[in-house]
Order: sequence, then structure tokens, then C-alpha cells
Amino acid sequence: QVQLVESGGGLVQAGGSLRLSCAASGLTFSSYAMGWFRQAPGKEREFVATIRRSEGPTYYADSVKGRFTISRDNAKNTVYLQMNSLKPEDTAAYYCAADRFGYGSSSYSRYDYWGQGTQVTVSS
Repeated sequence: QVQLVESGGGLVQAGGSLRLSCAASGLTFSSYAMGWFRQAPGKEREFVATIRRSEGPTYYADSVKGRFTISRDNAKNTVYLQMNSLKPEDTAAYYCAADRFGYGSSSYSRYDYWGQGTQVTVSS
């Protein structure tokens, strides 16, 4: 079965960096678009970034553009989210997701599979 396992979350000071990883199994990884979403307590899940299948283009939420970078390593079945210049408002649980149609989307309903999430906490 399909599994997505996130790692790399933690506690960091404002202005710091973290790199999240999401290891996928049970799917043809290179044919899937991958996305990152986040959810803070009491808020709805929101789009962060997506990367299309193969080595496709990337798209970002305005709130993270210029600070976060999504990338993928198809040989390792892994997608990454490099987060720089972190702010307290970036504090949330971060989830990776896989879209079997390969195009990605900012809408969470377009994704077929989800990981369990990894917590990112940014202190001021």
C-alpha cells in the first residue's frame, strides 16, 4: 500500500532553517505530483508548495515564496521542503501529499494520499 512518511520537523528560532523530507513507497513516485500543506491549531489546512511529476515545475503559496523550496529526488522516492527565514507564523503541522494525475494543485482535495505530518515550531 501507499505510504508517505514525513521527517525533519522540530523547534527552531525565527530566522532559522529546516528541511523536511517525505519518503514515499508503494507508488510510481516519478509519475505523481507531490505537495506540501500545513495546518496550525484552529486553522484550516493550507497549501504550501507543489512540484509536478518527473522534474516538473514548482508552485508556491505567496506566504512562503522566496523562503521555501520544494524539490524531489525520484531515485530516492523522496520530496523535500527546504524552509529558510522561518517565522513564528510558519508554526504548524506539515503534511506531504501525492497526486496521481501528476499535475499538483493548491487544493488539498486533488491529492490521493497523505502522510501523518511532522510538527514545525518556530519561536520568536
